[in-house]
Amino acid sequence: MTLVLSKATTVLPVDDAERARRFYAETLGLPHHGVADDGSEMFGSEGGPMLQLMPVKDGKHSEHTALSFEVSEIERTVREMESKGVQFQDYDLPDLKTENHICTTASEKCAWFMDTEHNILCLHEDTTSVADYQL
Repeated sequence: MTLVLSKATTVLPVDDAERARRFYAETLGLPHHGVADDGSEMFGSEGGPMLQLMPVKDGKHSEHTALSFEVSEIERTVREMESKGVQFQDYDLPDLKTENHICTTASEKCAWFMDTEHNILCLHEDTTSVADYQL
């Protein structure tokens, strides 16, 4: 048996499903796929990866990045998202420093933000070319 990640579903806990649905649909612009039997809001396209916003009662959320979106122009995407009210996190740590909300490494650029439910989300842009990878 082989698992296929292209059809995987990411499940994020949410305290307020309606507030989270508005954020993901209106602010982030993800296609709303409907509501599951358990009240989870579903996002994505048929046959592709899905995002499930699962209502929880305990309010527990991960302290690390729960989901990362690959983008092609991170600087432009950050500016556009900021204009919609998204607040990006800034870091000044020994191994992680952001400049204009973006951390640049040898292989990618990343920017982190939280959804309305305190899930940590990330934008990332791959800055390597196929020729940079050694097989």
